[in-house]
Amino acid sequence: EVQLVESGGGSVQAGGSLRLSCTASGLPFDTSDMGWYRQAPGNECELVSHLGGRVDDNTYYSTSVKGRFILSQDNAKNTVYLQMNSLKPEDTAVYYCAAGPPIMLPMTCPANLGYWGQGTQVSVSS
Repeated sequence: EVQLVESGGGSVQAGGSLRLSCTASGLPFDTSDMGWYRQAPGNECELVSHLGGRVDDNTYYSTSVKGRFILSQDNAKNTVYLQMNSLKPEDTAVYYCAAGPPIMLPMTCPANLGYWGQGTQVSVSS
């Protein structure tokens, strides 16, 4: 059984930082596509960042977070991280970790494709 467990969400003031963690089990982590999505109330689910499972895959960042967020992973710990810096109130959302190819279609998180964590709330106040 595949399980993704997220942690690290919380409340922070604008300009602050948070690091989300997602620990996976039940899948070949070092060759799996891993990504972070978010959904704010009234908005569609948005792909925030994604890294393919191949060695030469590049990391994708959405325009809204590029230059502020960093995705990394520790294969020894089966964990993927999302370092979020210079947070803005518009970053407020529930953040989900997912295993699988990137999804950029209008949808609600979590989607019916791939494997998803339970979500963690990030709240940024002005």
